[in-house]
Amino acid sequence: MTHILAIDQGTTSSRAIVFDADMKITATAQEEFPQHFPQSGWVEHDPADLWATTAGTCRAAIEKAGLGPAAITAIGITNQRETVVVWDRATGQPIYNAIVWQDRRTADYCRSLREAGHDKVISARTGLLADPYFSGTKLKWILDNVEGARARAARGELLFGTVDSFLIWKLTGGAAHVTDATNAARTMLYDIHKGRWSATICALFDIPQDMLPEVKDCAADFGMTRADLFGRPVPILGVAGDQQAATLGQACFEPGMLKSTYGTGCFALLNTGDTAVASKNRLLTTIAYQLDGRPTYALEGSIFVAGAVVQWLRDGLKILRHASETQPMAEKADPTQNVVLVPAFVGLGAPYWNAECRGAIFGLTRNSGPEEFAKAALESVGYQTRDLLEAMTADWQGSGARATLRVDGGMSASDWAMQFLSDIIAAPVDRPEVLETTALGAAWLAGQRAGLYPDQAGFAKSWALEKTFAPQMEEATRDMKYRAWKRAVEATLLF
Repeated sequence: MTHILAIDQGTTSSRAIVFDADMKITATAQEEFPQHFPQSGWVEHDPADLWATTAGTCRAAIEKAGLGPAAITAIGITNQRETVVVWDRATGQPIYNAIVWQDRRTADYCRSLREAGHDKVISARTGLLADPYFSGTKLKWILDNVEGARARAARGELLFGTVDSFLIWKLTGGAAHVTDATNAARTMLYDIHKGRWSATICALFDIPQDMLPEVKDCAADFGMTRADLFGRPVPILGVAGDQQAATLGQACFEPGMLKSTYGTGCFALLNTGDTAVASKNRLLTTIAYQLDGRPTYALEGSIFVAGAVVQWLRDGLKILRHASETQPMAEKADPTQNVVLVPAFVGLGAPYWNAECRGAIFGLTRNSGPEEFAKAALESVGYQTRDLLEAMTADWQGSGARATLRVDGGMSASDWAMQFLSDIIAAPVDRPEVLETTALGAAWLAGQRAGLYPDQAGFAKSWALEKTFAPQMEEATRDMKYRAWKRAVEATLLF
C-alpha cells in the first residue's frame, strides 16, 4: 500500500489523481459533466453526474497507474464547496438537482435576512455573510420548493450534504453521513467558534438538525468504501473543501501565509492562525483546516468568475476554441487600448457582495476585437485579486499579506496572466512545481493520517518553487489601470 487516491470533484469536472509514496503524481483522469441553467442566475448539477464522473475517473486513474487494489493506501477528497445535495436517507436518491455555489436564486431571501438584522448573528457565529453563495439558504429553498420535502425532512427521511458528504455516502454505500470542518464552515449553519451546528441559525431557516452530517477533522476516519468499487474496502482518511485543500497543498501553515487559487472562480486565503479575525471589509472568516480537534482560521476573499471568464470567451462569444489560446491573443492586443471587463455574470463576490449586478465591458473602440477581449478577461482576474488583497491588508495590519502570493489552479499556468497579477498587486507571485495543489492537499491529509506522508513541517519542506513573477509595471501605469478598474466596478454596481 504505497499510493494515495485523491478525488477532486470540481464545478465543471471531476478528477482523480494517484500520488505515490513521494507525493508525486502517478496518473490522472478527468471528465467534464453538463452544467444546467434553468433560469437566469440559477446553476445546477445532476448529482448522478457528480457520482458517475467521480467513480469513473477513480477507476480510470488507478488503471492508468497500473495498480492493483492493494496498492491504494487511502483516499482523500476535495470538492466544490457550498453546493447542496439533499437525498433520501433510505434509497440515496437525490430529491432535486444539486444547487451550485454560483447559484443566486435565494438573493431575495438573503436581502430579507439583512433587512431583518439577522445578518449580524449569521456573521458572528459562522464568519459568513447573508449571501446566496452559501449552502444554508439553498437547502431552505429545496425544503420550501420541492413537493413534500419539508414534511419528509421533519420525519427524518432526508439527508443534507455538501458534495463531499454525498460522495462519501455513495462511496461507503450509505454507511457514513459525515463532512469535515472546512465544508461545514461554508454552509452558513456551522458555528466556527464552538465547533458545532448552530441551533439558532437552523431554527431561523427551519432546518431539522438531524438531516445534517457529523462534522470531523480534515484528517479523520470518514468510512470505508464499498468493496466492489476498487476491489477491496479502502479507507477515506482526508477531506477538505477545495480552497482549504489548496491552502494545505501550498503548505500555508504559518499565520500570514497567503495563497490564491484560479479555477472556475478565484479564492484567496490568508492564514490567521488560532485567531478568527472578524473582517471589516466584507471578507469571510472561515476555517482553513482542522487537525487534532484544533481549528486554524483564515480570512478568505471569493471571486465568482476567474477561469469561467475564459470559458465565456470560448463558449459564449466563441472567439477562441481552446482556453490555451487566451495568452497568445492577449499578447497581440493593442497596447493603446484599455478595455476593462467586469465579469459579474452571477454578481460580484468579495469585497462587494452584490448578487444583482451583472457583467459589463468598458473602453471599447471601433478597433476593439477578440485580442482586446482576451486581454481584458485575463486582466480582470488580476484586478479582482488586488481587491481581495487590499481588503486583507486592511483587516489584518502587519500580516505580510502582500509579501508574496502563492498561486495555483489552471489559470496560474499562464505566464502572461501571472505577470500581470504581479504587476497589478506590486508583489512577487510564486508558482509551485505542482500546480495540482488542491488534490495534493487532499492526498496529504489522507497520507499523513495513514502514516505514509510526513507531518506539517516535513510537508512544508517539500514545497518546491517553479517560477517567481516579479513586478515590472511602472507605478503610474499600475495606478492608472487600477483606477479604471475601480470606476468600471462602481458603474457596474450602479447599473
